Amino acid sequence: MPPALRLGVNIDHVATVRNARGGHRPDPIRAARIAAEAGADGITAHLREDRRHIVDADLPRLMAAVALPLNLELAATPEMVAIACRLRPHAACLVPERRDEVTTEGGLDAAGAGLALRDAVARLGDAGVRVSLFIDAEPRQLAAARTLGAPVVELHTGRYCDTVPGPEREAELARLRTAAADADRLGLECHAGHGLAYDTVAAVAAIPTMRELNIGHFLIGEAIFVGLGNAIGRMRALMTAARSNPSADPAGHGTAAQ
Repeated sequence: MPPALRLGVNIDHVATVRNARGGHRPDPIRAARIAAEAGADGITAHLREDRRHIVDADLPRLMAAVALPLNLELAATPEMVAIACRLRPHAACLVPERRDEVTTEGGLDAAGAGLALRDAVARLGDAGVRVSLFIDAEPRQLAAARTLGAPVVELHTGRYCDTVPGPEREAELARLRTAAADADRLGLECHAGHGLAYDTVAAVAAIPTMRELNIGHFLIGEAIFVGLGNAIGRMRALMTAARSNPSADPAGHGTAAQ
């Protein structure tokens, strides 16, 4: 039996809606509380340099209001690393970030990174923060993560989720499976996220060495129609079913939202 699979719920886009108009509603901390009640194992939030989602004031409120572990996504800049070292969330996921991107467009180039990334990993680790690197499913990126001393990698699932069912999607899924197995052999805990939805989550959840999935945008969008607790509950059920019976419908066919 593979180890339990955790679900981290990303609340960024509740803050996006709030920030579009200003004020205090909708409150991302309320979303985090609902996620906890619905069975989430952790909360993920991305503090971007431009503060387009979560803002600084959200973070201490979030850590005080919700007992679940906080996974703080951030760029490996001196400002962001200093904030994380001061707040000391459970985990920090280092991600690439460009001001003009709509969302994170790919994995961090850990293999091509310089001393700044190595220093960020070391500083966060010294502060007691568990570090993960958000990378593409490539052998050289996995090897670099191990060399840099990060105990966790999060595989970027965007390319897999963005392809239509067929050979291209199966090829992307094979890359994820291989990378997850390689991560395990290297002693790295393997997570995944970006773009996962009802129709794509099962195959990734069924990967036996996968330990955590971080899902946000889809759940917040689905919550408009069914409520956040219901959206999370269904996602959790799909993950559990795939984990307990990985040979059943590994591509997630027939589980798309209605």
